[in-house]
Amino acid sequence: MRIERIKARALMAPLAVPITTAQASIPAAPLVLVDVEMDQGVTGSAYIFGYTPLMLKPLVAFLTDLSETLAGSSAQPADVARQTAAQFRLLGQQGMVGMALAGLDLALWDAQGKAVDQPVCALFGAAPRPLPCYDSQGLFVPGRDEGLIEASLARGFKAIKVKLGFPTVAEDVAALRVVRDMIGLERLLMLDYNQAFAAPEAIARIRTLEEAELDLTWVEEPVPAEDLAGYRSVRTAVSTAIQSGENWWHPADAARMIAATDYAMPDMIKIGGLSGWFRAAAIAEAAGVPVSSHLFVEASAHALAATPNAHLLEWLDVAGGVMTEPYTLEDGNVTARGPGLGITWDEGKVAKHLVA
Repeated sequence: MRIERIKARALMAPLAVPITTAQASIPAAPLVLVDVEMDQGVTGSAYIFGYTPLMLKPLVAFLTDLSETLAGSSAQPADVARQTAAQFRLLGQQGMVGMALAGLDLALWDAQGKAVDQPVCALFGAAPRPLPCYDSQGLFVPGRDEGLIEASLARGFKAIKVKLGFPTVAEDVAALRVVRDMIGLERLLMLDYNQAFAAPEAIARIRTLEEAELDLTWVEEPVPAEDLAGYRSVRTAVSTAIQSGENWWHPADAARMIAATDYAMPDMIKIGGLSGWFRAAAIAEAAGVPVSSHLFVEASAHALAATPNAHLLEWLDVAGGVMTEPYTLEDGNVTARGPGLGITWDEGKVAKHLVA
């Protein structure tokens, strides 16, 4: 197959529950839908989570211009990666460029699966299988958010993650105590600090959490994602496992940071799509580090099915609201489906949420 056109559209997709942290709230998901049309009638589809509406128009413009450059090129992901690596050698591939190319990589893999009527995971030698998920919740405020925990339990989740970072660690402990009491000791409980602290504060907070005996599976991003020295000092000073990876840019970042974390969770759009995912997962496997996913439920279900060191899939559905058949849970598990990534847009819903 060869690429005929890349179509990119910006929209604010509806979320069942806003994504909240101690620093910010995302009431709707800023997405760029990427559709790559092939000369053989196949269209590969994927999406980019843009984090902020300010990224939508630049991403659409970049992909639209890239369409002219790649028209007529091989649709094989590795071929496109070589071509774009040469094109952007001097500029580099982080930031917006990396996000756009990763979205393109996902769409190309989707097209490869559709072309042979197979799920993408089969292209990597694996059959779809039920994958355990954790419910990824936002900032948990006692007295306000207990209903969200109850809903998680009703849906069969056996692991739940909440975001914290209150002004005092006593407030964090109190919030986690409520959640732990609700879910019991038989379920996993994780905490995400979203890069909130410098290393000394992170160490002090985690030690206090350990004294409270809350049995945390991991503390995620306690310090800024790029702070290698900070991660090393935190990991050395506490006994709770540390999770990182959603802000790693490409496999090179995974290689640089892997020794400073106990768990890894690459993000599809920052790690370089599925092509980057498997290189980063192999680095983690060699280091004995289990791999979980960040966002992108659909692509992650395929990736984790074919990842030997797979751990948990993050359930945070940002695009299901504009799909004809969103991915669903069964007893807290998700199973990949095809052909391709199993993504089909509901054009009626897409039209309602497009950003001009």
